[in-house]
Amino acid sequence: MTKNLTLLLFLLSNCILGQEQEKSTKSSYFIITPEIMAGITAEPNTGFPEHEFQKQLFVNFGWEHKYNPQEWAYRLKGPRTGISIGYSDFGNAKNLGTAITVMPSIEFNIFKSKKLKMQVGAGISYFTKKYDSISNPNNQAVTTDLTFTVRAFTHYQISSSEKIDWRLGLGYFHHSNGHTRLPNQGYNTFLASISADIKNPSKLDEATSKFSNHAYSRSIYDYLSIRSGYGRNVLSKSFNDNKDIYTISAEYGKVFNNTLKIGIGFYYRFYKNYYDYIKNDESLVQDGREFDYFKEKPRWYASNLGLSIKGEILLNHIGIDLQFGINLHKPAYKIDWRINQGWSYVPRIIPEQSGIVLGELNSKFKLKQLISPRLGLKYYLIGTTKKPKSNIYIGAYINANLGQADFTELSLGYVYSFKLRKT
Repeated sequence: MTKNLTLLLFLLSNCILGQEQEKSTKSSYFIITPEIMAGITAEPNTGFPEHEFQKQLFVNFGWEHKYNPQEWAYRLKGPRTGISIGYSDFGNAKNLGTAITVMPSIEFNIFKSKKLKMQVGAGISYFTKKYDSISNPNNQAVTTDLTFTVRAFTHYQISSSEKIDWRLGLGYFHHSNGHTRLPNQGYNTFLASISADIKNPSKLDEATSKFSNHAYSRSIYDYLSIRSGYGRNVLSKSFNDNKDIYTISAEYGKVFNNTLKIGIGFYYRFYKNYYDYIKNDESLVQDGREFDYFKEKPRWYASNLGLSIKGEILLNHIGIDLQFGINLHKPAYKIDWRINQGWSYVPRIIPEQSGIVLGELNSKFKLKQLISPRLGLKYYLIGTTKKPKSNIYIGAYINANLGQADFTELSLGYVYSFKLRKT
């Protein structure tokens, strides 16, 4: 599953970098940005190996869309899209190793300032060191060779010349395997950076000379979308096998100026890990135990239903999708919490009078059971600049319980758009 998501994210990265080249290379220009970063990595678990500052070297290959005539570039005030390749040293070669990252990203102005920019990205990292119960037991941040990586940075331009713009930055990196294997505490690092936008004046002049300041009328249209997805996750350290998650969802909403999509919907998910735990009569669902009633309707209690609100930025073939979900029904998450939020390792068999400490169903549990955010990238078969009535997309997502990864997912969706209205 992780390999499939890696391939899809790599393809989406190429699409983000090159999707506009057919029609807009004449009005977009290429920039190379090397960046040096240093920062502090929060200790993800007790007894985490000692380490020095994290150090990173990244190079971003990007397209500046200030002179791109397409509507999404016009509405977003000429953002920069690109792909970053980076090297990270976590300050302890023996236990934490290093990582190689490939990450598509988008950067845009904030607070109407031409000097202050926000950059966000999501990609894949390969780690040279990971958790091992014998040789590296204290590094519980990474358990798989590949992890998902998220970046959020602000950059401020401190000087500018014809060929180079110098920038200072502050931001955050997160690495996680998306709950595909445990332990998965993840890396969370806060960093400062210095970077240089290396420009080609001749290409900039060429883009400027061919730029036509096209003004778009405001528009709005309604859409209806359905989606099916396939995901994978593990239940706990003692149930550490990846098992299937099946999802279906539908949503209705509006698209503003062919760039911002806002919608509401519902979703259904079925967790094979929860189902097997119930059907196999594991400890916490045995007769007389806390969740024995789950066996009356195992499929129902292994299901998850919820309502969602989502926002999506449309970049022609690419969509950056953020969803906020409210779970109406996710009862088996109680089993999940009991097993994973007690002792650091809860065995598969839990005797009734064993003294094993399980997770308490407290207010923190209630929040995580209730709130289900989701972040992903989509690729639309037909570019949204063409405003097609029907469209198909594929997507890669990370789903979470509040701020904790729940499962990774691939999806296939269909979108029907109603008549465009100008405002």
